[in-house]
Amino acid sequence: MNSKIAQWARYLFVFGLTISFHAWSAPTSFEQAKVESRKNVYDGQIKSGMGTLYCGCDWQWVGKSGGRVDLASCGYHVRSQQTRAERTEWEHMVPAWVFGHQRQCWQNGGRKNCVDTDPVFRMMESDMHNLAPAIGEVNGDRSNFAYGMVARNTPNMYGSCSSKVDFESRLFEPRDKVKGMVARVYFYMHDRYNLAMSRQQQQLMMAWDRQYPVDGWERERDKRIAKIMGHHNPFVTGSKKWELGHKNSGQGLLPQKGLLPQKEQKAQNSTPKQNNLHGGNNQLSAQRITAKTTKNGMIKGNKNSHIYHFSHCSGYKTVSDKNAIYFRSEAEAKKLKYHLAGNCKN
Repeated sequence: MNSKIAQWARYLFVFGLTISFHAWSAPTSFEQAKVESRKNVYDGQIKSGMGTLYCGCDWQWVGKSGGRVDLASCGYHVRSQQTRAERTEWEHMVPAWVFGHQRQCWQNGGRKNCVDTDPVFRMMESDMHNLAPAIGEVNGDRSNFAYGMVARNTPNMYGSCSSKVDFESRLFEPRDKVKGMVARVYFYMHDRYNLAMSRQQQQLMMAWDRQYPVDGWERERDKRIAKIMGHHNPFVTGSKKWELGHKNSGQGLLPQKGLLPQKEQKAQNSTPKQNNLHGGNNQLSAQRITAKTTKNGMIKGNKNSHIYHFSHCSGYKTVSDKNAIYFRSEAEAKKLKYHLAGNCKN
């Protein structure tokens, strides 16, 4: 009898470990994160009333993680890309460009190189807290634009969908219903992965956080994701509150010690000053990092010619990812002996 009890005890112990491992087995790739998000987070949400992230449309699942959008369910009008408008895509609310472009892997070969060579980038890219299904066309239009307040007279480009994009200012304003959620995701990603966020962007996200508090679905979404990732978004649960000049925890980087060169690991784990550094692309149209920083927040240098361009200058887009290096200020560029392009003025 005792041997049978012991055998059952061992079985239950192993079974419990298996369940715990499965429940806390965070995805290790973007593809895996999409599949997990479909199966364990959004599976019952295709006609929930919340709908796709930016427009609130219903959809039907297709394949392992894709979806076909019911455009009529939210009064969506196609702007220009019919094929992408009819499918869902997994949106990174904090774009991959934001958490990737200043990493060495990105400057040496863009996003693909980061996926191939950088475990920290893969961890950020596959973080399910930062993912939500969106209409493909809107996802493409948003690109890596910063969230911001678009001018009131900007027309609705997507019919009844109230999210707006300002291509000239490179800003995207999500619909009111998700402004609070995207703000709390921004807080989470910047805190967990030690990303820098400008003062202006902090103020905007803090305003959205106050104006649009956590609702039932956001709490449920967080619980479902936590079962897979092994941790909650503390800005959803309320265990953390973002204040101006917030000091990042960098908790997401701690498991990666030893996987990066010592010099890079030290740089990654240092806490940036949130009111001085820029955590994303073109955060607000009037934004400055320092008095000598481009109005859109980033300066791109050409590693071959040692010439730098402001983001509003024509040469900015002509520099390939392979040859690009990014600076937060003119002083930083000049310190490395880079010179301003002749056809580019601040």
